[in-house]
Formats: sequence, structure tokens, C-alpha cells
Amino acid sequence: MSNSTALPGSSLDAGRRVRELAEATDGRTVDVLVVGLGATGAGAALDAAARGLDVVAADAHDLAFGTSRWSSKLIHGGLRYLASAQFDVAHESAVERGVLMTRTAPHLVGAQPFVLPLTSLVSRAQASLAWAGFRAGDMLRLAARTPRQVLPAPRRLTATEARHLAPAVRADGLRGGLLSWDGRVTDDARLVTALARTAAARGARVLTRLRVVRMTGTGAVVRDELTGEEGEIRARAVINATGVWAGELVEGIRIRPSRGTHLVLRSERLGALPAGLHVPVPGETNRFVLVLPQGDGRVYVGLTDEPVEGPVPDVPEAPESDIGFLLDVLGSVLDVPVRRDEVVGAFAGLRPLLDTSGDGGHDGTPARTADISRRHAVLTSDDGVTTIVGGKLTTYRRMAQDAVDAAVAARGLSAGPSPTAGLPLVGAAAPERLRGLPAPRRLVRRHGTEAVAVHALAAGDPALAEPVLPGHPVTRAELLWAARHEGALDESDVLDRRTRIGVVPEDRARALEAARESLARAATV
Repeated sequence: MSNSTALPGSSLDAGRRVRELAEATDGRTVDVLVVGLGATGAGAALDAAARGLDVVAADAHDLAFGTSRWSSKLIHGGLRYLASAQFDVAHESAVERGVLMTRTAPHLVGAQPFVLPLTSLVSRAQASLAWAGFRAGDMLRLAARTPRQVLPAPRRLTATEARHLAPAVRADGLRGGLLSWDGRVTDDARLVTALARTAAARGARVLTRLRVVRMTGTGAVVRDELTGEEGEIRARAVINATGVWAGELVEGIRIRPSRGTHLVLRSERLGALPAGLHVPVPGETNRFVLVLPQGDGRVYVGLTDEPVEGPVPDVPEAPESDIGFLLDVLGSVLDVPVRRDEVVGAFAGLRPLLDTSGDGGHDGTPARTADISRRHAVLTSDDGVTTIVGGKLTTYRRMAQDAVDAAVAARGLSAGPSPTAGLPLVGAAAPERLRGLPAPRRLVRRHGTEAVAVHALAAGDPALAEPVLPGHPVTRAELLWAARHEGALDESDVLDRRTRIGVVPEDRARALEAARESLARAATV
């Protein structure tokens, strides 16, 4: 790959969308239509295209518009699933974490340290249980064959060490801490963008702002949300990867959405955070609130696990009850609790959990969403649509593989096994190569090898080297790159998904003009 260009065939822009939408609706029959462009849908498009199939992938909104941009950014090794005896889910998570960290996306996914402060609220029995869990998590790492240099071992911390890694934690009553490690993606929406662009490089037609109005096992009626025009896409196989909206397109699928809420704080509020925090939730034996430094002047605090009833919104809102809960738990370990007016943003995502609870618990009440299995399921409707539901961000690749396997088998397509466990995404390279790139480290962690090209844009035009906002690291070059190569069509795409400026409403408002200028500039090329 050239040091100054994108991976050949991977660039997504408005012009390519127009051309490929016309092709997709010209009466031809493609092999696979994937509906939904979150992590699983984009992963399925890549999986099918990598097997040599002719693929169209569509989303009514944008890449990573739904659940896939609202995660904690963690690539879990499966520890939480051991506690509920979901050993297969735990092992699958650890394996997929290793695939991302060592082969497919080492530029985007790295090791994240966490400190569990042993305060007076954590009994010695609870500390022993947590330590046993971290040791079990390290055994999962070993079973998944993830190298020790990729994920260090857990260890006990003295009170001084714990305060060094978590200086905002209250010193009074602190008797030490537990240090553990897990996978963490720089940005979940950027992972989805990399998946979609890698699929595009393999020949997939990736079409955002294309709503599926009706769907069967042989195709779909679609509407271009930019023009209002309708058309038809004919396909030999159809995969429904629309997450919490899956039941709206295919009858008989019951989803129990679970809301996960995060708070956004300015980094200076908690000071330097060399590590994240595990903060035990009072009264729960295996549940924590996470404090996650983002490296962009912000810190996320999350998350909740609350059932959601009624119609599924396009963009969920974070209720005050969730915000209050997170602030209360966070305040239990801090020297100075965070006030409500210090929360500069909040976001919520809906987990697409498959409802298999029937009538609920023995007393007739529904089971807690926290207790619903995170296993994924592949379902085939009477008319042949393959639906993938459940699961989580970490295992998107395996979910996509299973969905394509099922679609290929059900529709009798000719395709080999999935190659995606060893297929690097756009920007991926060995760690030693990434470290040697002539580009800022922050860009490398977001763009991988393409950081050189993004940096070259800024070097060639001093105006593009300027930060979009004072105190925020994103430059105007990154906005322009998003419009030229990453399929960003409007300000929301640029600010809310290709960058994460938009999670703070005040910052979003101040960056709107820069986003508009970048989109206009991209349109003139």
C-alpha cells in the first residue's frame, strides 16, 4: 500500500454510492444481500465477499449508526460469562479477542489495564472472589493462545501503586488494588468503518442511507433515503443483521433490548488516569461500573443493563435514573464525587438480546436483561431469510461467519469456508511496523497504516493540520479523510461516527462548520 493513499478499492464516498446503488438495482441478481451495517452486518458483508460472493450491504442510516457505536469500547475476554457458567461463550470471546488483537485489527484493538480499588466497601471475601476471577480470565487468555506480551498478567497492587494508577480514588481506607487487563478498541464505530471498507475492497457494494422497505428470502424493496426513489435488489440469499430492529423486518423474532448507558466527563475532572477502573456495584457480586479514559480529553463511565419496553428508537436516550445510578456508584470510590453538572454528555445503546424467556420467571415477572445469555443465534425464516441476533461486539466476526455459513447452506450457494480469522482489516499491520510509521501515535491508533496518508494531508495544507476544536485532538484533515474515503455523507456521519466529537453536544455545535467545510471540499474533488 502507498504511504499517501487509501487501500485500493476501499474508499467509500458519495460518488461510489451513486454508481453502486444503480448497479444493485439494475435487475441483476447478487449472491448475498446483507441488511444492517453495524459490526455484525459489516462483518457478514466482508465474510461473504472474502469467499468470492457478489455482495450488497445496505443500511437505512450510516455505518455503525445503531448499537455498534454505543459500546464501552471493550473487547471482552469472556470473564463475566464464566460467573454464569457460560463456558462456551467465555472461550469464544477470548478467542475472538485474540484474533482482533493479533491478526485482524492490532492497530485498533490493544490491551487496556484496569484497577479494582480495594476500598472499605470491598470485603476481603469479595476481593478474593474478584482475584480468582481475574486469574480465571488469564487462563482464558492462555486457552485462546493469546500471547502474554499482548495481554499482561493480573497482579495485586499496594495502596501506593493503586493510587498511582488511579489518583482520583479516595485514599482513606484504601488497602490496595487488583490490576487486570482486557482488550479495548480505540473506537467501535471506526472498527465498523474498517470492516465496511475492507468488504468494499473485496468487491462488496456498501450502501448507506438505503432503507429496506420489504424483505424476503430472494431480495428486498429498497428506498434511497437521499432521493426518495424506490427500487428492488434481487439476491440469492438475504441476511438480516439489523440488531434490535431485526423483528421489524422478519416475523416471529422477539428481541428484548437492554439499555447500556455511559456518561461522558472531561478528563481533567478525574486527573491523569494511566488505567481504567473497575468500581464494584454495591449489592452485586459480579457487576462493575467501568471508568474508561479515551485519550481524547474525555472519560466514559458506564454501564447499565436495563430492560427497554415499547418501540425501538433510532437513537436511544440516557435517562436521568441511569445517570444518577452511575454517579452514585462512581462516587463511592472518589475523593470528590462527580456532580451532575460536570457530566458533559451521555449516551445509551440497546443490546439486541434474543428473548427466549417465555413467560419470564417463576413469579411471572420477566427475567432481568443482565441474566439473558449473550450467546448469538442464527434463525432462518419460512421464506429463507437468515437472521443473526444476540451476541456482542467482541464476537462480531464469529457471528458474521455463522450467518454466512447458514445463508450459504440454506440457499445452496457455492462458497468455501470463511477466511476472516486471518484477514487483516484496512490499516492493520504488525505492531513493529505500526510503531515505525512516520505519523502521530494517536493517528496510528485510529487509522493504522493509513495514518501516514491522513498525516500527509495535514502536512500539505497547514489549515488541515489545525484541531477542529481547541483542546480536542481531531484535526480538519481527519474530517476530510472521512468524507473522501470513509463514506461520510453529512455532518452527523463525520462528527458522531467517524470521529466522536458529537458525544459532547457543546463540542458538536462548535465543530459543525468545520464538518460542513470538509464535506464541501471533498465534493469538489
